[in-house]
Amino acid sequence: METKPTEISSSKMFGGYNKRFKHFSPTLGCSMNFHIYFPHSPSPSHKFPVLYWLSGLTCTDENFIAKAGAQSVAATEGIALVAPDTSPRGLNVEGEAENWDFGVGAGFYLNATQEKWKNWQMYDYVVKELPKLLSDNFPQLETSKASIFGHSMGGHGALTIYLKNQDKYKSVSAFAPVANPINCPWGQKAFTNYLGDNKSDWEEYDATYLVTKFPNVSSTILIDQGEDDKFLPDQLLPHKFEEACKKANIPLLLRFQPGYDHGYYFIATFIDDHIRHHAQALRLN
Repeated sequence: METKPTEISSSKMFGGYNKRFKHFSPTLGCSMNFHIYFPHSPSPSHKFPVLYWLSGLTCTDENFIAKAGAQSVAATEGIALVAPDTSPRGLNVEGEAENWDFGVGAGFYLNATQEKWKNWQMYDYVVKELPKLLSDNFPQLETSKASIFGHSMGGHGALTIYLKNQDKYKSVSAFAPVANPINCPWGQKAFTNYLGDNKSDWEEYDATYLVTKFPNVSSTILIDQGEDDKFLPDQLLPHKFEEACKKANIPLLLRFQPGYDHGYYFIATFIDDHIRHHAQALRLN
């Protein structure tokens, strides 16, 4: 199995390149795709800091690269964008594709402990395997300088991964994150199936719980949330996260955006703010 990434597509954009790669993941036990946007390099020895994007339910590594409009400001700021997929694929586990909010396209960025879903190790893939793969194969990336952000399920992933790994990431932000999954239907369904019935195991992947456990956040957490998002009342629960941040004295900028929904038009509208937020943190640290 080829663990070294193979380039499968390349398209020039704003002087740089969107490149898609394929590799075999030992962590997940299957072949995986990911995208990198490389800005134009000012010199052969130049290294770019890395900004990881985690996508939401049903997405692949392609949605963000095609829809978010992030490349222009990433090129200006000199930041490489890395977009992995959202779950293992092609394993043919019974029931893996029966529901859009569980299984394929719905890895929830955790390490599953239930035997049936043992390949669903997206936390280790994002935090451990992918950064090492990038470091080993792309000398133009400065993987020790990294930040992370995401949308919906991916916003949940970005927040939880950042809070547990502040030595690895300089900053975090999210669009409409699933901020308190132990108290919403998406989270309860995923956690029951992936992690079992022990609620203390669930807390390890809940940002609202984790801010009380890892309160030493130095960089302001930025969250944008559309006010017309149909998932806001019962799935996303940003107010719960806000309350927890206040109690833990964690710097949070939570912006409610009137009229915006849950989709990529909303993300594209505010993506520049998020990339500049990370660019500042990556420059300072």
